[in-house]
Amino acid sequence: MSGAPAGRTHRPRTDERTAGRGLLVIGDVVTDVVALHGTTGPRRGTDTAADITLRPGGSGANTAAWAAHLGGDVRLLARVGHDTADWHRAALERTGVRPHLRVDAEHATAVVIAVVDADGERTMLTSRGAGGRIGPEDWDDALLDGVARLHLSGYTLFADPGLRLARMAMERATRRGVRISVDPASAGFLRDFGPERFLAETAPADLVIPNREEALLLAGTDDVERAGELLSERYGAAVVKLGRLGGLLARGGRVVARVPAVTVRAIDSTGAGDAFAAGYLTASLRGAEDETALLRGCRAGAAATTVVGGRPMQSI
Repeated sequence: MSGAPAGRTHRPRTDERTAGRGLLVIGDVVTDVVALHGTTGPRRGTDTAADITLRPGGSGANTAAWAAHLGGDVRLLARVGHDTADWHRAALERTGVRPHLRVDAEHATAVVIAVVDADGERTMLTSRGAGGRIGPEDWDDALLDGVARLHLSGYTLFADPGLRLARMAMERATRRGVRISVDPASAGFLRDFGPERFLAETAPADLVIPNREEALLLAGTDDVERAGELLSERYGAAVVKLGRLGGLLARGGRVVARVPAVTVRAIDSTGAGDAFAAGYLTASLRGAEDETALLRGCRAGAAATTVVGGRPMQSI
């Protein structure tokens, strides 16, 4: 892994406005079309029977919803389309999220078609819609009042307006003493954006929460523990989501905790990584020890696989 020198270049200061344990998530709100076909793959050129459902989703919104479900003080900044804004707002509020949704009068809400196989693994077709147009004009400094951590979904960075918003939000958070975490969100989009560019753009963060594929890509290695170590040298801390193998946490270049996965009957893996991030973040904001916070992440990720879609049941 090359680029800027390893290690932290700053330490956040605190002030009276960041007292508390609030979590601000900036990310995407998506209408998920989930198709469970129960086979090894759809048959090309003909019909494949499937159970198809419509669910509220989006990586950032899923993380916010699970964090609120777990008792966190959570707000979400996102952009939605004129077509489903009210539906999405109501779904977020049912989980306890305080949504700050900018309604795009010209574009529909983002849509993801998730095709889920017999093992619960998903393949996604994505239309960014209004979510790809979130930008600096959607920001308000008051969003940081009472917030202890800003969490960015990587999807925000993968379009120019969102990248400019992310830069602004991280600068304002750093000025206010708010810690910053980032979830790379998509290995495919990450490759297109460029791993080194992503590392440089997210340098103000003190925590990165990738899955296995994203961690290996960002660190430039095929060893997941080494990837965690390298990323923790860069950010300060790295939580790597390992799916059926659980998760690991590295700090300052050393793996300090590793926990196994929680065994459940998986139905749909949509949103499992988002829930994992929420479980870890809510526990750490409450002062949990590393291993405990990591286990809470695994539990939340496992719980997400037992429902169709990426949200807790009450948001549906």
